[in-house]
Amino acid sequence: MHFSFAAADAAKARADVLVFPLFETDLTDKKSPPRALLSVDKKTRGLLFKTAIGEGFKGKADQTFVFQSHGKVPAARVIFVGLGARAKFTAEILRLAAGRAVKTATRLKAKTASVQLPVVRELDQAIKAVIEGFELGAYRYDRWKTQNKDEKNAPRLDKVQLHLPEGVKKEKAHDAVLAHARLVGEATNWARDLVNEPAGTMTPTILTEEAKAMAKEVGLNIAIGDRKKITELKMGMFLGVARGSVEEPRLVQLSYIPRDPEAAKRAPVCFVGKAITFDSGGLSLKPSDGMLDMKTDMAGSAAVLGAMKVIAHMHPNFPVHAFFGACENMPAGNAYRLGDVLVSRLGKTVEITNTDAEGRLVLGDVLAYANELKPAAIIDLATLTGACIIALGNYIAGAFGGDDQLFYDVSESARLAGEELWRLPVTEFQRDVLKSEVADMKNAGDRAGGAISAALFLKEFVGETPWIHLDIAGPSQSPKERGYFNKGATGYGVRLLVEFIARRTQQLNATA
Repeated sequence: MHFSFAAADAAKARADVLVFPLFETDLTDKKSPPRALLSVDKKTRGLLFKTAIGEGFKGKADQTFVFQSHGKVPAARVIFVGLGARAKFTAEILRLAAGRAVKTATRLKAKTASVQLPVVRELDQAIKAVIEGFELGAYRYDRWKTQNKDEKNAPRLDKVQLHLPEGVKKEKAHDAVLAHARLVGEATNWARDLVNEPAGTMTPTILTEEAKAMAKEVGLNIAIGDRKKITELKMGMFLGVARGSVEEPRLVQLSYIPRDPEAAKRAPVCFVGKAITFDSGGLSLKPSDGMLDMKTDMAGSAAVLGAMKVIAHMHPNFPVHAFFGACENMPAGNAYRLGDVLVSRLGKTVEITNTDAEGRLVLGDVLAYANELKPAAIIDLATLTGACIIALGNYIAGAFGGDDQLFYDVSESARLAGEELWRLPVTEFQRDVLKSEVADMKNAGDRAGGAISAALFLKEFVGETPWIHLDIAGPSQSPKERGYFNKGATGYGVRLLVEFIARRTQQLNATA
């Protein structure tokens, strides 16, 4: 999708659709209504406002209205999308509204759009939200559809012009915001493709090849370890999970290293993503309904890959590394068993009490490996527990970690990105459920507090390093169409991690 800033007034825009994101008062404000909106209404002799109000459009969030212009203005149709009350406005509300707008435009088979940006305090955030909303809202995963060729070959929106608010002159900084937002949107959609792809065609090997191709494209270093290398690294938990599948496991590390020698010496930030490309539950076999969406159990790795694709263009002033251990969790004659004891890279021994608690085993070994770089911070993302979905629902990630400053930085990054999270405790009171009579610890405890005990297990492998675990089992996929979401993979975490790196870069520049 091509984005640009328009020089002309929105009322003169020649496009298939003209989009106005509107607050609740914009149609009724007699003192200072949006001038471009008034101009369009005037050209329709008041019919635009009259029709919108008559059809119940009040500018509330989630409302959408379409008006056929019949040649009264250059744009063929005018689309209103509601933003709700101005006092409650956030960039995420605008992002969701932009997603609704592009979905509406797509249904109208529009190829070009003009968007009048609303008057808000943070214009850069508004530009970013609209572009990301359009990119994410236009997303389709239709690779395997052959039946409905008309739908698959339907026109797609490919040109979007943005109209700055009245009195605002375009600056070079606006172009930089536009370019960055487009990168973020495209990388998030790529992550969604990885997650939506069936497990048979997104194996550990294929996921690794995708990472390799991306690293070459954007100039990242990549190191790939096979089963032999994983064995040499003594990652007994990782190998235990991978044992039951014919698919070969892969250990992947992507690295961005600044060219400046001094910046390259700084302590790195490490991301770790869960990459179980298919989770049957192993010998603790899931029921069919629970297994159906388990191609998505690698959404954490997709998020860190998408983020690294953008970070390579950002050139932060410190190293950034991303890790994932990719494998399948399958039942077989040689699969790891209940009661087995696995030896981790740290030498800790783990009794297996549930083979469907496999993600934490792979993550534990990979976290320990990442921690050997002595990072300033580690953030892991994992579709780890159903318990977190029960606690927080489908759109909020659970955040765990004891470092308050790191949590604040991650939560602020999430707020700016429009990706919600909620802090949950990593309490020592829950640790007793992981005690084992035959090993140092068990891999699974009681059902109660399951998300907390999973986080406590991971904590064993990061030591005193500042660390945040994001359980993204809920927000990694949407159960329905909503705003810029489709049903399916969301790419949760890409925007958050990118914002985190941007925020840390600014902090280090400020103290330099």
